[in-house]
Amino acid sequence: MMSPDQRTMSARPLAHRSIWVKEERQTVVQIIDQRFLPHRFVVEDLKSVRDVASAIREMHLRGAPLIGVAAAFGMYFAARQARPKSWNEDVERSGEKLRQTRPTAVNLAWAVDKQLRATHKVQEVEKKIVTAFRTACQILDGEINVCKKIGEHGFKLIEAISRKKRGEPVNVLTHCNAGWLACVEWGTATSPIYQAFDKGIKLHVWVDETRPRSQGASLTAWEMAERKIPHTVIVDGASGHLMQKGLVDLVMVGTDRTTRGGDAANKIGTYMVALAAKDNKVPFYVALPSSSIDWEMDDGLKQIPIEERNPDEVTHVQGFCDGEIKKVRLIPEGSKALNYAFDVTPRHLITGLITERGISPASEEGLLQLFSPEDVNKHQIPFRSTASHDSDDF
Repeated sequence: MMSPDQRTMSARPLAHRSIWVKEERQTVVQIIDQRFLPHRFVVEDLKSVRDVASAIREMHLRGAPLIGVAAAFGMYFAARQARPKSWNEDVERSGEKLRQTRPTAVNLAWAVDKQLRATHKVQEVEKKIVTAFRTACQILDGEINVCKKIGEHGFKLIEAISRKKRGEPVNVLTHCNAGWLACVEWGTATSPIYQAFDKGIKLHVWVDETRPRSQGASLTAWEMAERKIPHTVIVDGASGHLMQKGLVDLVMVGTDRTTRGGDAANKIGTYMVALAAKDNKVPFYVALPSSSIDWEMDDGLKQIPIEERNPDEVTHVQGFCDGEIKKVRLIPEGSKALNYAFDVTPRHLITGLITERGISPASEEGLLQLFSPEDVNKHQIPFRSTASHDSDDF
């Protein structure tokens, strides 16, 4: 736990942003400590690589895009704290330390590599520090812009269903939290929901609780309540039943890593939702920024590393009781628990991928309709298609 001087309590959010540079203190980055939500709103100061690594590993912050942004600022702290005579070695060592905190989310390594490339282009240490700060801010602003664009494309799916239902509420089901808490602003899977709601489309959101850490029940529900979007929290096993009853129009989830072939790793339980959606002919979409695409991987089941976390997250549950946040044990002392944090949804179960450049089939051919050979070659991956598209640095 952080020391008391590194945490401050607030009755409500300052804005819908989950990470920011502290006003008038460029050496401090602030985050919402998500472990305390929805019962308390806590702001935590990050001042070093160690602070950032701990915050990522212990899930003070989570969500692939947010992890990437935090890692970018961690590299900025590394640039400030590295010894001048061994600057490159110190910064690369810090980058490796950050990489090891959460192995599944590809955004983390993407942000570290982007910082290393940027700082290696300049020579003087002071200029390297300035470059690291500027690059971190660019990554932060870039994720916000990307998530907004994801919402603009995903909004069209909700709008089309609303037209067919003649104004009746569109029932969207989510799993885990892929909202602004996980993505700085807007979110990925929630960005279309927010944009549709803001434009007056009637919505109702089914919120999977998402055991074992209950990011749906604690975080997505909190976001929906903040925006006054109608929603209902359900146990994870209820999603299939709701689909059988015709009560789900659309599933939208996020992802921590998507292969070039279209397989998507997301919070454990996503695969089961996708199976139920396929069986009930419910569209199942994965929303992702291009920073979550791993162009080096094709087969998600064989290649994506799946994080195994402390079994305490399964054996215990945290809640609010008698004015305090308390943790209680659920299972017998003699029982073992296994805690895989993610599973992989294979491409054939995914209706489409919603990116900042548009919606594509969950396939290499589909992605290469949106991303150019130059985009792929930046990752030093052999290009195997004739598809092309104007590219930006992503």
